[in-house]
Amino acid sequence: METSTWTLLLHSPPKKFRQIQKRKHGLKGEEDYPVAVGNDNRLKLALGSGISAGGITILIICFIIRQRHKRKYASTFLSRNTSSDPSSQPGLETTGTYFGIPIFPYSELEEATYHFVPDREIGDGGFGTVYHGQLRDGREVAVKRLYENNYRRVEQFMNEVQILTRLRHRNLVSLYGCTSRHSRELLLVYEFIPNGTVADHLHGNRADSGLLTWPIRLSIAIETASALCYLHASDVVHRDVKTKNILLDNSFCVKVADFGLSRLFPTDVTHVSTAPQGTPGYVDPEYHLCHQLTDKSDVYSFGVVLIELISSLPAVDFSRLKHEINLSNYAINKIQKCAFHELIDPHLGFNSDLAVNRMTTLVAELAFRCLQPDKEMRPSMDEVLEILKEIESNRHELENMDAAADSVGSSMREPPPPSPDCDEVGLLKSVQLMPSPDSTTAQWASRSTTPSASA
Repeated sequence: METSTWTLLLHSPPKKFRQIQKRKHGLKGEEDYPVAVGNDNRLKLALGSGISAGGITILIICFIIRQRHKRKYASTFLSRNTSSDPSSQPGLETTGTYFGIPIFPYSELEEATYHFVPDREIGDGGFGTVYHGQLRDGREVAVKRLYENNYRRVEQFMNEVQILTRLRHRNLVSLYGCTSRHSRELLLVYEFIPNGTVADHLHGNRADSGLLTWPIRLSIAIETASALCYLHASDVVHRDVKTKNILLDNSFCVKVADFGLSRLFPTDVTHVSTAPQGTPGYVDPEYHLCHQLTDKSDVYSFGVVLIELISSLPAVDFSRLKHEINLSNYAINKIQKCAFHELIDPHLGFNSDLAVNRMTTLVAELAFRCLQPDKEMRPSMDEVLEILKEIESNRHELENMDAAADSVGSSMREPPPPSPDCDEVGLLKSVQLMPSPDSTTAQWASRSTTPSASA
């Protein structure tokens, strides 16, 4: 076929092409030109097939681009600081910093934890397992190993790194470093806190030691409140305050940990995920309605911690009556009835020590305020800390009164009557409670997205 004919075939409509061919070859009708008709059909089929194949190809390309974008986000979570991350260069595994903290080679952390053997496990949370390890320089560390290196885990990883690197407080756990973006796994390296958690000492494997006397418990409450005040002043909501996240060193000083759920506020996004956040038994009741966790949500959770400290009971216990499975409900019922003797751990000396009796009652009343279902009725963490410090400052005066009563006679050592504020405290007697869910399978109010939380 001549070049001009090919040009007509590619650029001319089939009908016009047939007319040109008829004039050239002296043909009259369609029956005299079967070859042209066949070419026309084949042309239509070719064009249709080309369009379909092109559409599929475009869809495949779009899908590949989208997947590459996700993988790129997950694999370059340290890209904001690649200039100071020499590990981004081929052939180098480590050195450099990310947000001012060192980047550790995966091989060193693997060696430090004896290849993450189960015997080295010291904790297990919602986002990863924590292992005890020792670095080559001799430092003992806690290495958090995220479960999966996917988009969600990278987000939690980045969140914790970015928050902890900007915070410095004696009652917050210190972050020593993390792995690089080329690491086989995402690892966070913390200072090692050797004395377990408050939960361990209250109702866990260290509960029988009896080391948590009332003065130590009050000190734990004050130091935890101090850490939360600092977070809130730094525009950070912890969002998972619980006794398992309050670590203790050998001197029983507090180190608040686990910032995987923490958020800076106010945030620059308009919606948040409605997947249940926090821990059952500690979650703000208003979360059922608005799916927002704010600084007042931390206050509610801290109220549960206060009740644990004075009662030695767990936040959730299915052996209790149905309406008392949540410790918050159990405590509210007892405080409303002024039945403090049924709530406070007798081993603390509630029935024999005037000072302990009065202080634990005051802490119970403070916890009651923190557990109000309406967040506007709860105090701020600053106010909570101020009240706790006042209770502690009066401890010595109360202890002196107790000693004076002891010198006079046992009759003077009878516990004082209920707090004069007891009737005032019963604010919830006419309020329908909306307790924190007692299990992760509890029915949540809604699955739709809602405006994000702000201070």
